[in-house]
Amino acid sequence: MLTEEIADPAATAPEALRTQYLAALTAVIEERGIEPVAAETDLSTERVEVILDNPDDVTLAEAAAVLSCSPDYPAADDYLLEVRDHLMLQMSSAVVDIGALQRAIDTDLDPKVLQQKVEGRREMTLAEYARVVHHLAVENPW
Repeated sequence: MLTEEIADPAATAPEALRTQYLAALTAVIEERGIEPVAAETDLSTERVEVILDNPDDVTLAEAAAVLSCSPDYPAADDYLLEVRDHLMLQMSSAVVDIGALQRAIDTDLDPKVLQQKVEGRREMTLAEYARVVHHLAVENPW
């Protein structure tokens, strides 16, 4: 889900990607239930309920935790590593440095902070991830 190729990046907006990601989280929560998802993750039942409302602050770590409750996805830690590898490979394939990425996604984040988010040293939201992965897909026409 989070590392799948974007079929037509030019025709897909980052917000559409974020919506797809949140729909996948919603599907897992609705299939498994709020309390079982909370029990299988480090998330509180309140936070799982909030994720169902599609807030802007859902993080990659939370997304990976929720998705890991489904047999269709790897364990949360493994999935986060896969997502980070995906980002780094996309950046190197597109020959995009962090400064160019920061300018392209039109963010207020300092390049150093953005680099830390890409590397997983700071939390990245799904909205931020969608903007980054979308830009990299546009720059990487396969």
